[in-house]
Amino acid sequence: MNNNGTGLAIGYLSSSVAILLFGSNFVPLKKYDTGDGMFLQWVLCAAVWLVAVVVNLILRCPKFWPFAMVGGCIWATGNIAVVPIIKTIGLGLGILIWGSFNALTGWASSRFGWFGMDSEEVSKPLLNYIGAGLSILSAFIFLFIKTEIPTNACSVDTTPLMTEHVINTPDPCAGCSWVDRLSSAHHRIVGCSLAVLSGILYGSTFVPIIYIKDHGKRNDSMYAGASQYDLDYVFAHFSGIFLTSTVYFLAYCVIMKNSPKLYPKAILPGFLSGVLWGIATCCWFLANHALSAVVSFPIITAMELCHLSHASSPAFC
Repeated sequence: MNNNGTGLAIGYLSSSVAILLFGSNFVPLKKYDTGDGMFLQWVLCAAVWLVAVVVNLILRCPKFWPFAMVGGCIWATGNIAVVPIIKTIGLGLGILIWGSFNALTGWASSRFGWFGMDSEEVSKPLLNYIGAGLSILSAFIFLFIKTEIPTNACSVDTTPLMTEHVINTPDPCAGCSWVDRLSSAHHRIVGCSLAVLSGILYGSTFVPIIYIKDHGKRNDSMYAGASQYDLDYVFAHFSGIFLTSTVYFLAYCVIMKNSPKLYPKAILPGFLSGVLWGIATCCWFLANHALSAVVSFPIITAMELCHLSHASSPAFC
């Protein structure tokens, strides 16, 4: 953490840009059908990786640490649930839940030194704990918020009690995703559960990088001499995201018997969304370097929640 004025200014400026872009990256997709999200997440992650390529070239290709890819794998695993979450409990509530658990996981792992990381001290622990306590309280309150999601025609709740057997009648649910087929009773359970899981995974995404940096200060570690500049790990982190996303998409194609649900109109908006997310995350890396993760996590995630929950609308529905 940089204690000088310039370092702090860079940290807070980077946090501000990250908050703005994280709060806007879903906007390009609001008017487009994204189906079950598997195709969209692959397009988005491809754009994210291209941002990393540019950053890596600007930094003159710093040393690649494969373990840093694990953080990207963790993030991509949480990301595949985003569209199902939004379709089941809505954009606003979904972001509130996963954002709260994201902030708590990121803060706790850095503050207490989980997963082999060094614990980080703060100048005013009492205020830090009060903020964390309020986040925990709000996270559980969000789980009880009710949302109104438009009922999809493919929902099992809309199936007539009695139907006529007509030959060659097309199935109205033939083109629907598994999310659309869920009953209203299952929407909330599935959506909230996925949001909590995604939040925990998102909050763990920086763990491998922080681990490498902490152990890079020790002469007896295999990571001895590793860079302390967070942006040097962007390419490895984003490569893990794209690789994992590709594996999930290929598995999806196999499950769908080589007939995946593709949504061409969502390609360019999805690509733009990925670019915005990639730039925002680079700014978060800068904020982590300047402020430390124990400070940047609560700031970025809390303000991102305020921004998104204020501007959210029934997207992806």
